[in-house]
Amino acid sequence: MFSPKTEELLLEQLQESGLITERDVAHARGAQKGDESLLETLTKTGVINDEQIAQTVAVNSGMEYVDLHGYTAHQGLKDLVPLEVAMRYKVAPLGADGPTLQLVVSDPYDFETLDALPHILQPDIEFFCSTPSLIKTLMANIYGNEAVMGSGSFKTAGDSDSGDGDAPVIRLVTNLLMEAFKNRASDIHIEPLEKDVRIRYRIDGVLHDVEHHPKRLLAAIISRIKIMTGTMSIDEKRVPQDGRITMSFNDKELDMRVSIVPTNNGESVVMRVLDKSSLRLGLSDLGFLSDDQSRFERLLTLPDGIILVTGPTGSGKTTTLYACLNFINRPDRKIITVEDPVEYELAGINQVMVKEDIGMTFAAALRAMLRQAPNIIMIGEIRDMETAGIAIQASLTGHLVFSTLHTNDAPSAVARLTDIGIKPFLIASAVRAIMAQRLVRKLCGDCKAPSTLTDRELRSLGLEASQMLGAHIMGPQGCNKCRQFGFRGRMCILEIFEIDDEVRSMVNENLTTPQLRRRARQLGMRTLREDGIRKVLAGLTTADEVIEATMSDAD
Repeated sequence: MFSPKTEELLLEQLQESGLITERDVAHARGAQKGDESLLETLTKTGVINDEQIAQTVAVNSGMEYVDLHGYTAHQGLKDLVPLEVAMRYKVAPLGADGPTLQLVVSDPYDFETLDALPHILQPDIEFFCSTPSLIKTLMANIYGNEAVMGSGSFKTAGDSDSGDGDAPVIRLVTNLLMEAFKNRASDIHIEPLEKDVRIRYRIDGVLHDVEHHPKRLLAAIISRIKIMTGTMSIDEKRVPQDGRITMSFNDKELDMRVSIVPTNNGESVVMRVLDKSSLRLGLSDLGFLSDDQSRFERLLTLPDGIILVTGPTGSGKTTTLYACLNFINRPDRKIITVEDPVEYELAGINQVMVKEDIGMTFAAALRAMLRQAPNIIMIGEIRDMETAGIAIQASLTGHLVFSTLHTNDAPSAVARLTDIGIKPFLIASAVRAIMAQRLVRKLCGDCKAPSTLTDRELRSLGLEASQMLGAHIMGPQGCNKCRQFGFRGRMCILEIFEIDDEVRSMVNENLTTPQLRRRARQLGMRTLREDGIRKVLAGLTTADEVIEATMSDAD
């Protein structure tokens, strides 16, 4: 229970008070088993009891000892201290004296806890001392025997599975995560509103309102999530925090990236569910039709150069990069990635995480990586001239480089690199292909049904009735498999811009993006909207999905 230094001090105090002797301590040292402390051995052998230890601690710390035997706790106490805080800090509320909260603790020498609780609960706290077992019994009376006594021992930070899964808030958070997984949610949003707490899941790119809870539960929910990360400070509510949760469900490992940000109504949480099944996806699973897949796989076998994947945030660029690495990952190739952060661990691939606070930037990591003699390099994102310049040089010295850029379409990537500060002749020499992509929802394969396009949809897609011959237009229906949404999963729509000799000359001459786009179309590049139309006509998605995803498509 006590730290080694505190136990040493206590043993001296117990000897000074005449409760134990040096001989008792010597015998206890000889009888110690495993990780058992000397105080535990002394109590097990009946030399001293917990109440004598607690009373000695109280006297020497200047804290009042309270005998909790027969103490009757009123139900209002549970509103003073959330269960998660009580379990985390091994404390229980005794009551309130005006603005002063009265708490009982088992270790008055745990100054970290004594300093933290006024920030978590309220500034004015009066502390009392008692034994761990009596405090736990009091907690059971306050929060319910099932919530506390089933936990075995007091909970420690980062211990997300210590047998206390029946506690109400713990059960609430666990169910929230499990339901998100069962519903294939990519994100979980816990949002404090003025009067309640809203829970939303993002499923196939669309946010769904799933639960509302009383505002009084917010602090306990946030505390539980922070504890589950094992790295976040439960005391800190003023600045953003980031962490990660790993847990198992039905023999599957769930990995979630957690972001907590303070708002005017309380702390807001977003948990991104990292679906490791996406690591096994092939290009066809992502939405590549056979001709585009063959074309892109050919590009992946090039010995050097840069291949860029572009699109806005949330368009699946990282998943596509991972699919590319899976395709080319062989024992005779050394592959290194630099990412911010490393979201998934890939077998057989060396992955480096950016840590800008210690100087491990994209550029610094890239310089170090090149000394490792890799064949293939993946850069999570090209953000600045330094990173872009090193990537260009790597590609020109015999490395195949994959990376992402934030641009609306493929030809715009050339202008983006120029804006960053890369000379046109270097872009022309290094870049082999650029692929832009968006994500659209896939129709549920179990319930989709034949449908037709409206006149509005035909006009928006630029289709004539004659082009509908042989089309397999399908629409959403809804079933148990897709939870009545009519959609299940997402797929890419894409455009692939290959850089040939003529395009290199155009890039060297610093021609405009519209000029490059026209040349790309002449080379056979399908636009995002045209690829989307193919998938609508094949019955894979709907016209509305494609129209919404390609509003910025110029053609």
